[in-house]
Amino acid sequence: MSAINIDQNNFREEVLNSDKPVLLDFWASWCGPCRMVSPLVDEIAAERPDIKVGKVNVDEQPELAAQFHVTSIPTLVVMKDGKVTNQAIGARPKNQILELL
Repeated sequence: MSAINIDQNNFREEVLNSDKPVLLDFWASWCGPCRMVSPLVDEIAAERPDIKVGKVNVDEQPELAAQFHVTSIPTLVVMKDGKVTNQAIGARPKNQILELL
């Protein structure tokens, strides 16, 4: 499965009501470290059918960014059963992203 663009309209259905753990990537197009993390997040989405991967553009979805207290990007958030279970700020290698899960 590929990463899903998450916005206010689909957040409840795709994230809060997900029966799988969700990895959220908070990013922006102007952010260099975000551009380094994005392909890794896409790889994880393709390789791990047991999780759902979503991307939140903080410029287009400031309400969601505020809801998760995102002050630096990239921020990765792991949610299970509608609750945050892990969070990391900054670019990381793929193995460290997988460890968040």
